[in-house]
Amino acid sequence: MPLDQNTIQLTPLHGGQQFITAKRGKRSVVRCGRRWGKTEMFTHWASDWAIEGKTVGFFAPTYRLLLPVYDNILRTLTPLKEKASKDEMAITLKTGGAIEFWTLTDENAGRSRKYHEVLVDEASLVPGLKDIFEQSIEPTLLDYYGNATMAGTPKGIDEDSFFYQACVNMSERWREFHAPTHSNPMLNAAAVAKLEAENHPLVYAQEYKAEFVSWAGQSFFSLDKLTIEGKGAVLPQYVDFVFAVIDTAVKDGAEHDGTAVTYFARTTHGNGAPLTVLDWEIVQISSDLMTEWLPSVFNRLSHWSTATKALNPNHCTFIEDKAAGSMLLAHGQRVGWPVGKIDSKITQQGKDARALIASGPVWRGEVKILAEALEKVTTYKDVTKNHLISQVCGFILGDKAASKRADDLLDTFAYGVIVALEPDLD
Repeated sequence: MPLDQNTIQLTPLHGGQQFITAKRGKRSVVRCGRRWGKTEMFTHWASDWAIEGKTVGFFAPTYRLLLPVYDNILRTLTPLKEKASKDEMAITLKTGGAIEFWTLTDENAGRSRKYHEVLVDEASLVPGLKDIFEQSIEPTLLDYYGNATMAGTPKGIDEDSFFYQACVNMSERWREFHAPTHSNPMLNAAAVAKLEAENHPLVYAQEYKAEFVSWAGQSFFSLDKLTIEGKGAVLPQYVDFVFAVIDTAVKDGAEHDGTAVTYFARTTHGNGAPLTVLDWEIVQISSDLMTEWLPSVFNRLSHWSTATKALNPNHCTFIEDKAAGSMLLAHGQRVGWPVGKIDSKITQQGKDARALIASGPVWRGEVKILAEALEKVTTYKDVTKNHLISQVCGFILGDKAASKRADDLLDTFAYGVIVALEPDLD
C-alpha cells in the first residue's frame, strides 16, 4: 500500500518561524523570547525532515524537556511510524526517515551517529555545550554535510556560554536570528503588552526581548517591593489559607547544613496582599531528628491559621522531594501528616530560573512581608541578623559565588511564591 503522507498534519509555522526556515544556514542560532515558539518550530522541522526521509538528531538539556517533544512528534507521525521506542528515544518512519532524541547531560550524546539535521533546544541552559557540540554532535553531520540549528533564551552575559558565543562572537560560523516574544503573532497581543509592566525590567529585557543582560551587582528582589513604604505589612485577616515551605537540602560541607521554613498566607478575598510572608525560621538539625521537629511547624501553622482567621483552616507544608525532604514526605504521608511534595516542574527549574519565575509576582507588588517577620532577628551559625531578608534581597542572578552562601530561606521563599501565585507554570 503506498504511503499517504497527506494524512500528516503539521502545526503551521507563524511568519517569524517561516522566515527563519527560509533563511537559516549551515549553522544557525535562534535567540528568542519565551513563548516565541522555538520548540514548536523545531518539532515542525524534525517531523517534516523525517517525512522526507532524513535522519534528525534532536538534543535538549534534560529528559523532562525532551519527553513532551517526543510524545508530540510520535502522535503526529503515527500514520507513518515504522517503529518507536521511548526507552531508546527514537522514532523511525516508513519513509526511511528517523528522529533520535538525546539529553545533553551526556557529554557523548550523538557519538557514532550520522544526521542530515541537528537541533539543539534550550541551548542557553547547557553548561559545557561547546565541548559537547564540537566533539560529539558536530561530527555527526560530516557524512551528509548536514545542518545544525540551536535555539534558546539568553541567560545573562556569560563569556563561557557556547550559546552566547555563537550569538555574539562567532558570526563567521553561526548565523544569528533574533526573535523577541512580541514577534509571535499567535500570542494574545494585550497579554504580551502587559509583560513589561508586570516584570522586573531586566527580567523583561532578558526573558521577553531576548537581550543579553548583565546582572552584575544587581540585587534581584528589592526590599521596597516586599514592604509598604519601607514598613512591614499588617497581619492580613480572612485569608484563604496558610501554608509553609521547608527546605531540608543537606549540601556538601557542614558549613552549609541548614533546614529552613517560611510561613505564608494566601489571600484572594480578605484584606492584605495576595501573598504575605508571616514568619520564618532556619535551624541546624540532623536528619534523624526532623520527624520530631516537623510537628512544631504544624503547630505554628495552626497559630497563623487562627490569627489570620483563615477561611480554610486546613493547612499544608510543602517539602522538596530530595535528600532529607524525601524522608520527611514519606514519614508524613505514612502517619497522615498534612505534607505535600513540591511539584517537580518547580524543583527542576534550578535556582536562577525559580528566582526569575518568582520575580514577576514580587515586582507586581503581590508579595509582602509581615512587620514581625521583617523585624525578626535570629542567630544562626554565630551570625545574628534577619536571615530571610539577607538571603532574599542579597540574591544575585547568575552569581558564581552563590554556592558559598546560605540560600535555604531563599529557596523556601521562591518555592512559596511560585506554589501560591504561579500554578500554571510550564
